[in-house]
Amino acid sequence: MSFQAIPIIRIFDEDKARAFYLGFLGMAVDWEHRFGADFPIYMQVSKGDLVFHLSEHSGDCTPGSKVFVNTDDLDGLFAEVTAHGYRFCRPQIDTAPWGDRMFEVVDPFSNKILFNERST
Repeated sequence: MSFQAIPIIRIFDEDKARAFYLGFLGMAVDWEHRFGADFPIYMQVSKGDLVFHLSEHSGDCTPGSKVFVNTDDLDGLFAEVTAHGYRFCRPQIDTAPWGDRMFEVVDPFSNKILFNERST
């Protein structure tokens, strides 16, 4: 049996979301949907096996949420993300209270994504 959880992340501005998720995190748009012209967007972005749904729909989720993402190459991911540059978020690698190495980014809508590399 296999599972995949896909977090839905609330966004309020498509251009700012694209700058952060595509430009800064280096994700790609897999698909996008609108019910009509000038309607909110709902889209899927991904980077490898990491998949997020981004939604402008007010009832889908709560802004200011946090997503915990395990990775086996924190240094490589950190180098890739920080090479893109993003003036609103300057992450750094830290040791988490649970002993793992991690860094956290905050999107323009106060959603947090914590990238974690297990120490064992």
